[in-house]
Amino acid sequence: MHFLWPHNLWWMLVLPLLPLLYLWLLRRRGKAALRFSSLQLVRAAGHHTWRRHVPPVLLWLALALLLLSLARPTAPVTLPWARTTILLAIDISRSMRVQDVKPSRMVAAQEAAKAFLVEVPTRIDVGLVTFAGSAQVAQRATMDRGSLVSAIDAVQMQYGTAVGNAIVICLAELFPDHHIDLDEMTFGPRRDVSTRGTDDRAGKAARPAPKAFAPVKPGSYEAAAIILLSDGRRTTGIDTLQAARMAADRGVRIHVVGLGTPDGHATMGDGMAIYLQLDEPTLREVAQMTGGEYHHAATAEALRSVYQGLGSQLQMRKVDTELSALLVLAAALLLAAAAGLSVLWFGRVS
Repeated sequence: MHFLWPHNLWWMLVLPLLPLLYLWLLRRRGKAALRFSSLQLVRAAGHHTWRRHVPPVLLWLALALLLLSLARPTAPVTLPWARTTILLAIDISRSMRVQDVKPSRMVAAQEAAKAFLVEVPTRIDVGLVTFAGSAQVAQRATMDRGSLVSAIDAVQMQYGTAVGNAIVICLAELFPDHHIDLDEMTFGPRRDVSTRGTDDRAGKAARPAPKAFAPVKPGSYEAAAIILLSDGRRTTGIDTLQAARMAADRGVRIHVVGLGTPDGHATMGDGMAIYLQLDEPTLREVAQMTGGEYHHAATAEALRSVYQGLGSQLQMRKVDTELSALLVLAAALLLAAAAGLSVLWFGRVS
């Protein structure tokens, strides 16, 4: 538990003094001698003496909660969360410098992504994955559109095109409990350095095992989607269609925006022109396999249909929540209980 106003905790020092004050008042009242005409009446009066202490105890507890609420305590609370996530996967390979889409494929992808951020509802989390010869999460899913725009503007083109790696990284972000390991998929099982010289089984136990799951209908996972902006010509990494099959088995739709034209590379005069061509057949198959849509246009209009059909998934997450209101409510209930018992037992609020 943490406190937003910890300096108010000094008020809690009053609490130990109150029981002492209460005992002093009881002793003072006891000094007033009372005469009873019957011993039986004395016994009857003393039979329920514990009741007289219940309302003061409840009042003391209520005051303790009120004083604690002054410090504004917070604690991690597990709450239900209806989450919808879209991951933008943007190709930053050198082939994106081709200018068959004006001013270039790269600029067109950036403008399309930023236009999409303007249109997408603020309740939807959006993340950014960039890929060339490798893939990385440039911005985790967030509702902060400013951070996303900054991440999009900061991309730098690199060599290579690992479209499949980008899809796998997106899936690892969407399903962290599946323990999808891109390195293991690329290079095969490996042993941890810390387990050298020990039994291989110990090394395997140290790493989370991939979560077993039953494949679902493609496109059936409505709480998330991937938007892939690329010219699609894979040169390295996981096979694009193998990664697309992983997404399809998890029900995740991949909506694809193909950037460029099949013969647009001719303007560049590069010797390896095939790697600059738009691989439209593969991109179309990725979208078809996963239940997504293929667009050959880098416009916000083409992307608008992506989020219109999205639902949300009820998840549980820990959120730092202020508990002051809850403490005040509990204090109010204790005060009501103290007053009610006092009236019930003694006919007055005491």
